[in-house]
Amino acid sequence: MTFEQTPGGSGPGSPGDEADVGEVVTMVDVLKDGRDMEENAKAVLGGASENVCSYNSGYISRQPLYACTTCSQPSNPSFKPAGVCLACSYHCHEGHTLVELYTKRNFRCDCGPRLGQACKLLPAKEENVKNAYNQNFSGVYCECSRPYPDPDDPVEDCMVQCVVCEDWYHGRHLGLESTPDDSSYAEMICRGCVKQHAFLAHYTGLAVTNVEKEGESKDETPEVGDDKEANPDVETPDSGAGQDDPSPKPFVCPLTLPAQTPRSLFLPIGWRNQVCKCPKCLDLYKDSGTAFLMDETDTVHHYENQAKEPGLDTSMEEAGMEALGQMGRVQQVEAIHSYNTMKDNLMEYLAKFANSRKVVREEDIKEFFDGMKKNKKMKSGGPPPSCK
Repeated sequence: MTFEQTPGGSGPGSPGDEADVGEVVTMVDVLKDGRDMEENAKAVLGGASENVCSYNSGYISRQPLYACTTCSQPSNPSFKPAGVCLACSYHCHEGHTLVELYTKRNFRCDCGPRLGQACKLLPAKEENVKNAYNQNFSGVYCECSRPYPDPDDPVEDCMVQCVVCEDWYHGRHLGLESTPDDSSYAEMICRGCVKQHAFLAHYTGLAVTNVEKEGESKDETPEVGDDKEANPDVETPDSGAGQDDPSPKPFVCPLTLPAQTPRSLFLPIGWRNQVCKCPKCLDLYKDSGTAFLMDETDTVHHYENQAKEPGLDTSMEEAGMEALGQMGRVQQVEAIHSYNTMKDNLMEYLAKFANSRKVVREEDIKEFFDGMKKNKKMKSGGPPPSCK
């Protein structure tokens, strides 16, 4: 998964004289923007509840999490990293400074004892001994251990999440000359994890790129994955993404082949089907705590697909297009103008939450739109009393 650190663009102009319009926005753009925002939100939040703490569900395979720096200051010598579920971020940490952690695997909500307080939703909790933590819980990322977004970093750079340590890395800090295009890979394993789990270096041949920074050596020793015909079940992003692949696994255990120098690996869809499952490899995955690499349902891609309800991605657009077809040209222009005004006001409203690093609650959004409705009523409530 990736996200980008880019400056926000200016909003589109008003739909008046074409000479005064810097950017043309069509109703299709409006509908697509709304659909994309809805899909992105659903992809991250999945089926997480806003009102029920996830603690009783145990160590959930994957869920959205937040770190509260108000309850647990990273600068405090007694700091304990902790992650809270979506519901606790609303009900137990309202008004606190929260760090959005995206999703983490096999995690149980920490709200309560670990933060030195009682959870409002489930007061009787024990501290979770199986949770794994990284530097993200302190609000920093990558080898450079910087926050995101970083106010002191002028460089625009995408960040990619490692599927093993689940930390996020700047593309320029992964040791490669350049990172491949998003559409060419499905997952990334950072060079630190490849170095820590040496057996992963045997899978370098499956990576979509072997380009390294100038001055770093490159071992040309052939290995599993170098011959496309020997790896028929490694898929490209357009060859049946997300489908189980029944084709044969590698004909030889990769551990019998020389490993290359540890480097960050960008891996294609279906690469997990190539993971060797011989007894020796199974022991390696188990002992190193990386057995999840054999599980296709562990991927963020699978999690996001599960979060999307069938047909939901087109229903809003279809409804919008149907309504648009019933409008006249003037009404269409007015609708676009109203959307642009709402979008600008919403971005300004949400900026306050971003600056204070607060989570936006359902009530906050309701408050915004209630304010918009009152504004509309005031503007359309008839002429001023002085008019006759």
